[in-house]
Amino acid sequence: MTPQQTSVNTSPTNCEILELISYNREQHDKYTGTSVDEILSKIKSDRVNWINVDGLNNQDIIEKIQGFFCLHSLLIDDVLSDQRPKAEEFDDYLFFTLKMLYRIDGTGIDYEQISFVLGKNYLISFQEKEGDWFDGFRERIRLDQGRVRKKQADYLLYRLIDIIVENYYNVLDRIGDMIEEIEDTVYQNPSTRTFNRIQKLKKELIYLRKALFPLRDALSKIVKGESDFVKEENLRFYSDVYEHVIHLTDSLDTYKDLVSSLMDIHINAMNTKMNEVMKVLTVISTIFIPLTFIVGVYGMNFKFMPELDWQYGYYLVWGIMVLIVAGMIGFFRYKKWF
Repeated sequence: MTPQQTSVNTSPTNCEILELISYNREQHDKYTGTSVDEILSKIKSDRVNWINVDGLNNQDIIEKIQGFFCLHSLLIDDVLSDQRPKAEEFDDYLFFTLKMLYRIDGTGIDYEQISFVLGKNYLISFQEKEGDWFDGFRERIRLDQGRVRKKQADYLLYRLIDIIVENYYNVLDRIGDMIEEIEDTVYQNPSTRTFNRIQKLKKELIYLRKALFPLRDALSKIVKGESDFVKEENLRFYSDVYEHVIHLTDSLDTYKDLVSSLMDIHINAMNTKMNEVMKVLTVISTIFIPLTFIVGVYGMNFKFMPELDWQYGYYLVWGIMVLIVAGMIGFFRYKKWF
């Protein structure tokens, strides 16, 4: 499923916004605010409770959530620091973190780290920035569309991960378009600016590789049934996401090879362009060598030079120089040197 487009604020937020979506098959409630105590008081044990935190700057909110759910301090450290995607199981919950991509502008990818804590009847999502790709899915929960209201929190985690992974396709498609644009530029007019674009794109692909390959390993742990918090009936859904990530990594490797080829093509094109310039300059220099010799001879200050007193000497010298230039140009064209 392609993620629904939404208005996303991709700047880190200093004002933490808390959201609780509490639901089961018959009921659905949504609460939004900045008071962590009020939000936590709305949690119901007979429902699935999705607590979303936008912004990670308020230590008091983080500590209250940590205390309420008895979260390990190492888990909180992982939430607050930049981490490679991973899945880690504790006694009472499963921790899962990955990168959420928004778009690629120029050659830079806008992203954030999002972390999930999956318990028996709850899911906590920690986001660095306000806004995400989940607005359409929230509406589906409210309208009871699909399976989500009939499932537990482990299915909710799958759906959110699936939406994030699906958006990787949009970013990779954009990278594919950029590679085609750069390739056309390389063939038409290679330049230092184009080379810098290739270099930046290569760095972004390296970053994507660091985001995708650990995500594959994290999902693999769940797919193999190593987690007590994911029901066996839902493993097939996680397996589907895992296959998507495998496909993405294959596409990423293809793009990486294409960018490396582009770099080689660009270097060869620049060398060819430089050789053409050097060839033209060499031809021009070669043409002027005999002319420089002639004017050098007649530029000498000897008193007795017979040609100097001849009435047509000046025109003869010009005629000889023109014939030399014409002859050399004809010879170069015959040899196809330019």
